Amino acid sequence: MERVLTLVLLCVLSAWAQIPDVENVFLINQTENTLTFQWEAANSNYSYVLSKNGNETAVPFKPDNITYTVTGLSPGTNYSFTLYTIFEGKRSQGYNFSEVTVPSSVESVLVISRNKTEITLQWDKVNKRNDYKYKLKYNNEVIPTITPSPNEDFVEQKVKNLSPGTKYSFMLYTVFGGVKSREYNFSNVTIPSSVQSVFVISRSETEITLQWSKVNNRDDYKYELKYRDEGIPTIPPLLNKDFVEQKVENLSPGTEYSFMLYTVFEDVKSTEYNFSNVTMPSNVINVTQLDKNDTDLILNWDVVSNMDNNTYIYILEYGDDLVKYINHTAEEKKVTHHISSLIPGRNYSFTLYTEFADLRSTGLHFYQKMNLSDITEVTVTRLQTELKISWNKLNKNDIYNYTLKRQEEENHFIGSAEKDVITHFYSSLTPGTVHNFSLFTVVNDAISTGYSFKTVTTLDCSSFSWIVTNSSIEAEVNGSTHVTAKSSTVDACNASGIVQSNKVNLQGLCPGADYNVSLLYDLASEQLPQCSHQLILVPNSVRHLQCNHHSGGYGLAVIWDPPVGVVDVVQVDVNGKSYNKSKNSEEPTKQEVTGLQAAQWYNVTATSFSGNMISQTVSVNCQTNPAGVIAGVLVFFLLLIIICGAVYVWHRYSKKAKRKKNSTPPEKVESNVSSKKYKRIPLDTFPGHFQKMSCDQNRGFSEEYEDLSSVGIEQCTVAALRPENKDKNRFSNVLAYDSSRVHLITNNEGDSDYINANYMPGYSNKGKQYIASQGPLPSTVNDFWRMVWEQKSQAIVMVTNCTESGRVKCEQYWPLDYTPCLYGNLLVTVTSEDKYPSWTLREFNVKNKDTSETRTVKHFHFTAWPDHGVPTGTEELIQFRGLIRQQIERSLSAGPTVVHCSAGVGRTGTLIALDVLLQQLDKDKEVGIAHFVQQMRLNRPLMVQTESQYVFLHQCIMDTLQSKVVPVSEPLYENSEMIYVNAIALREYEKGN
Repeated sequence: MERVLTLVLLCVLSAWAQIPDVENVFLINQTENTLTFQWEAANSNYSYVLSKNGNETAVPFKPDNITYTVTGLSPGTNYSFTLYTIFEGKRSQGYNFSEVTVPSSVESVLVISRNKTEITLQWDKVNKRNDYKYKLKYNNEVIPTITPSPNEDFVEQKVKNLSPGTKYSFMLYTVFGGVKSREYNFSNVTIPSSVQSVFVISRSETEITLQWSKVNNRDDYKYELKYRDEGIPTIPPLLNKDFVEQKVENLSPGTEYSFMLYTVFEDVKSTEYNFSNVTMPSNVINVTQLDKNDTDLILNWDVVSNMDNNTYIYILEYGDDLVKYINHTAEEKKVTHHISSLIPGRNYSFTLYTEFADLRSTGLHFYQKMNLSDITEVTVTRLQTELKISWNKLNKNDIYNYTLKRQEEENHFIGSAEKDVITHFYSSLTPGTVHNFSLFTVVNDAISTGYSFKTVTTLDCSSFSWIVTNSSIEAEVNGSTHVTAKSSTVDACNASGIVQSNKVNLQGLCPGADYNVSLLYDLASEQLPQCSHQLILVPNSVRHLQCNHHSGGYGLAVIWDPPVGVVDVVQVDVNGKSYNKSKNSEEPTKQEVTGLQAAQWYNVTATSFSGNMISQTVSVNCQTNPAGVIAGVLVFFLLLIIICGAVYVWHRYSKKAKRKKNSTPPEKVESNVSSKKYKRIPLDTFPGHFQKMSCDQNRGFSEEYEDLSSVGIEQCTVAALRPENKDKNRFSNVLAYDSSRVHLITNNEGDSDYINANYMPGYSNKGKQYIASQGPLPSTVNDFWRMVWEQKSQAIVMVTNCTESGRVKCEQYWPLDYTPCLYGNLLVTVTSEDKYPSWTLREFNVKNKDTSETRTVKHFHFTAWPDHGVPTGTEELIQFRGLIRQQIERSLSAGPTVVHCSAGVGRTGTLIALDVLLQQLDKDKEVGIAHFVQQMRLNRPLMVQTESQYVFLHQCIMDTLQSKVVPVSEPLYENSEMIYVNAIALREYEKGN
C-alpha cells in the first residue's frame, strides 16, 4: 500500500517539478580506448542517458552508485559528455563534463650520440601529434616537460650531467591533458673513461706482457686491445687487484707494434688509448766464416728478417772490445765484417747481439780459433829422376819456418829465406814413381796441420816397344794410368784409354794416320803428362785392284778403289816399273801403263804408303788385249765371208727380182725398241708425245716399258749371293749389282762390306748423287746407319710405311721417342718431328761414340704412297720432292741422298726419277723419261717397278707443264695392286715372297 502511495506521489510531483541532474560524475578509470565513470543515483526509479559528442547511449540501470565504461575511444583525445537523468520519459537538463583518454606510449627510443657525461635520445612522435608532451625519469632525476618541435617527425632529448661508464634506467611517458601514458622503459650507458697509461712488464721475441690500472677501479669494466690486423676483444679485470694484466702472443720479433686499448662497458667502448712498443729482436741464426788467416777474420751472417724490414744494429763483443755495425740497409741480405789484429792460435769467444729501438736480443755465442796457416799451393817441376818443389813464402812474412817430409824419410827443416819463393830439391829418383809429401808451417814451436800432396816422376816414351798395325797401337809400359792418341791428319780418329796391367791397347784407329801418343798418370783428380811419342799407323791396302785394256793392246789401265784411311802415295809396279799415284779423291783411281806387249800376262802390284809405313802389297794378274795378234786371221776370214755372202745375195736377188717387180713394197718394220737410243722430248712437243703414247689404252707406254724390262739384268751380283750376305737381302729378286753397290768400310777380316744399296746417277748423269737402298731389316739397321755415316749423307728419304696391309715393309730404324738409341757405334736422337697429312719431317742428331763427332740428318717420310702403286694425285708428291730438293741444294758438300722404300726399286726409283726429270724440265726445257729409267736400271734392278709408276712419271711432267692443273679426264695410270711388266719379273717377285 505504501509503494502505491509513493508512486502516486511521484506522479503528482512530476507534474509540477523538474527532474534533477546528477550532482557530480567521477572518473574512476581511464585507458587509451576507454573511460570509466561513476555517479550516485538520486532515485532508484531514474534511468540515465550519456551523450558523447552528440551520440547518446542509454546507461544500464544499477541501484545506488552507477558505474559505466565508454569504449571505442581514441588514445590521447579530449571527449565532451552530457549525462541526462530520465524519469517517465522525461529527461533532466543534463550534466556536462569532459575527460581525456590515456595517450599512447612511445614504441622505441634510439641513442643517436653519447659521451662520458651525456646521452642524446631520439624517438618518433607518438601518432605524429604535436600537442603531446613527454616526461622522462632516470634514476632520481626527472625531465617533466619535453615539448616536441612542430617541424620534425621525431623528438630529440639530450640527457646531461651523467657519470662515465654508468648504466641508466629510463622511463618515458607521453603526456596529454595532464594524463600520462604507460611508461616506456629502457636503459643505456654512457661511454666509459679511457685507460690513462700502460706499462710493459715483460717481453720476448714473440710476446709482450702489458699492465694498466683499472679504470675508476671498476670490476665490471672489460677491455679490448687492437694491434695491426689482430685484436683481443675481451680482457676481464683481475678480481681483488687494482690493475689489469694481459699477455700479447704470436708477435713477430724485432717489430714495433701500435696498440689501441679500449674500456668496454655494456658493449660500449671508450675512446682509444694509443701506445706502441716493440718485441725483442731475434738473434742471428748462424755466423759464417768467409775468410781467415793468422790475424784476420772475416765473418758473415744473414740480416735478421722482420715483418717491417726494419734496419737492425748488430753489436759484436769479443775480449774487451765492443764493435757496432750500422753499415747495411734493409735491402741488403747479408752483413760482412772484417776483424784484424787478432792473435794467431788464440781461441776467441764472440757474442753477437741484434739491436732494435735500443732493445738487444739475447745474443748468439760462438767461438773461433785462429789456427796456424798452411802452405796451400806447391809448384812441382817433374823430371825422370829429379823433383823440384817450390812454394811462396806464407803471407810474405819472415816469421814462418817450414818442415818438408817425404814418405818415411826424416823431416827437412827449412828456415825462412830472403826470397819470396822457397825451393827444395830431391834427386836420384826412379822414373814413373809416385812420391807423397807433407809440408808444415812452423812458428814459435807451434806446427800447422800440414799440406799433403803427391807427384810422380816422368817417363821416356821412346824406351818402350810400340806395336803398330793399320788400326791399333799396343805397348807394354810402366808408371802411367791413361793413354791418348791424337791424330794430326784425321780429326775424327782420336782415341783414349786406360792403361791396365801396364799395357797400352788402342783399337779402332784410322789406318795410315799420324798420331801423337801421350802417357798420363791419374793423381789426385789430375792427369799428369808422363811423355809423348809420334807414331804413324800402317796404311790400308788398295781395294778392288783390276785392269782394263789400254793403248791398243800394248798397255794396261790399272784401276783400284782408294784405300780407307790416310794414304800419301799408292805405288803401282808393272813389268819392273813403279808408278806413284797420290790419293786425291774417293773416286776409283786409274794408272795408265804403256810399253807392254799385246796378249801377254803381267803381275800388277799396288802398295800404299803413309809416312814411313807401308801397307801389305795387293797383286793381280792382268792380260793385255790379244786383239792385235789375231787381227790378221780375223780380217782374212772376214773378207772371205763377205765375198761369199755378196755372191749369195746377188744370186738370190736376181731370181726374185722379176717376181717382186709388180708387187706393192712391204711396210717398213720398226726395229726393236730396245735397240733405240732414247731421246729427250722438248717441252713444246711433250703434250703431243704424251697423247700419242696414251692412245689405244696406253699402248705406247706399255711397249716402251716392256722394252726396258731386260735392261741391266745380265749384271753380276756376286757379293749379294755370298752365304754371309744372303740374309741381308729383303727380296731374292732385288740384289745389289756388284758394279754400283755401296761398300761399307771394313775394320777387320770378318767384317762384311755388303749392304743392299746402289749408287744412282743424278741430273746431267752425275754419278753417286743418290743411294737407292732397300728398307732396313732388323739385322741391317746398324749397317744402314753405318752407310749413312760413312757416305756423309745429310738426308734420308723414306717412301714407305713401316707396316702396310698388316705386313712389315721396313724395320723402324730411328728411336720411338726423344730417347737416344745406339745403333752400333752411332747414337741417334730425334730432335724434332713435324707431321703433315701426307708426310712427316724429322731431324736426327747422329753422334759417333768413338770420335764424339756429331752430325745432323734430315728425314723426309712420305706416308701416302701405296705399295707397288702410285699416289692418288701428283701435286703432293711434287711438293714433297720440292722439300727434298731444297735440302739437297742447301748442303751441296754433303754425300749422296739416301732414298728407300721396302725393296728400294719401285717407289724409290719413281721418286729419284721425278727429282732428276723436274731438274731437266727446269734447266734443259726437255725431259728424257725412258732414258733416265734405263740409266737407273743399269745401276740397280727393277727401278720404277710397275707400269703404273712409269705412266705416273709422265703424268707428273704433264701436270707440271699445265701449272699443276689436274685434267678433267681420269689419269692414264692405274693404281693397281700389282703390275709387273714382264713375266720374268712377276715370277721372281712371287718366288721372293
